[in-house]
Amino acid sequence: MALEDEVKAARTEIVSDGYDMSIGEVMNLYRDKELKIDPAFQRLFRWDQTRKTRFIESLLLGIPIPPIFVFQDADGIWELIDGLQRLSTVFQFTRLLTGERAEELGPLILEGTQFLPSLAGKLWEPSSPDSDDGIGSAQQLQIKRARVRVEILKMESDAKAKYELFQRLNTGGAGLTEQEVRNCVAVMVNKTFFDALVTMSNNPNFVRTSAQTESAVESQASVELALRFLAFRNVPYLKGLDVHEYLDKALLEIASNENFDAASEAAVFRKTFEYLDHALGDSAFKRWDGTNFKGKFLMSVFEVIAFGVSKNIEALDQMQAVDRDAFLIDKAKKLWDNEVFKANSGGGTRGTTRLVNLLPMAEDFLKPE
Repeated sequence: MALEDEVKAARTEIVSDGYDMSIGEVMNLYRDKELKIDPAFQRLFRWDQTRKTRFIESLLLGIPIPPIFVFQDADGIWELIDGLQRLSTVFQFTRLLTGERAEELGPLILEGTQFLPSLAGKLWEPSSPDSDDGIGSAQQLQIKRARVRVEILKMESDAKAKYELFQRLNTGGAGLTEQEVRNCVAVMVNKTFFDALVTMSNNPNFVRTSAQTESAVESQASVELALRFLAFRNVPYLKGLDVHEYLDKALLEIASNENFDAASEAAVFRKTFEYLDHALGDSAFKRWDGTNFKGKFLMSVFEVIAFGVSKNIEALDQMQAVDRDAFLIDKAKKLWDNEVFKANSGGGTRGTTRLVNLLPMAEDFLKPE
């Protein structure tokens, strides 16, 4: 197919519209629940006070702002795809923001800026009848009359269009990690699956064995690990495919699959990390130096041990707990003598090379004799 034909075919998959609106009109849509922000998205609203203040300043000064993107559902309701930080800032400042994040954040108190130093300490409305800490009705009108372009992806578009649009708009942006983008896509595709993924990532045995740092938890690394586990078991890895592209693909396939046995997979997940926690605790995915398990969590060890245990869960079920513990501890140590593992687990090994070589050996390596 020629490029021109490919472009025409792709354009027919996306039905869109768009027009300029005032911020006041957008506020009304949100107030009337005709514009919605999923609670899972709200948790990603994390601009600091300075960035929030600068955005409000932009509205007051009439500085053009980037468009927002929404998806229009069958009922005509708009679902926010891109523009979370900007709109949430407006809604927090004007005290319209709802949900858990609104309670956590409280009122937005502005900082002073180079151009508008008098913004320091200002609120949307005065804190009391005698206070002068509100921005005043003239400035409220200025914000409400500020214009923003709204790009609308209509429901007639291809089913995956809004997910792909969300990824393109957000991947690599200043806000979200790649897994946070996947989390948002999971919410759009299958909220039940997303909830199950989060439940897995919070499993106590999983939390202990993966021994994630606070920063890793903040970046949703634990949710990514749970997704990796499901992906390895359900979506074959294709040689050469970028790891994050593989996870994107696996997420869409699993979340969109009506025949995916979520209950069975969750049971295997629970048993896998229950057995590993009982045997190894927070040493499950660390380096064995010949004397002790030490250092930090290693992805290469996780890919072999967690996947390998899951593929042999029925055989491990038949073992006595003391024998199973001894077996898993022995395998965790012997992994570091395995030639395939040693050749594909070093610091310079690319994720693509690691996966294509380690995943095939994991099941046999963890198979009880």
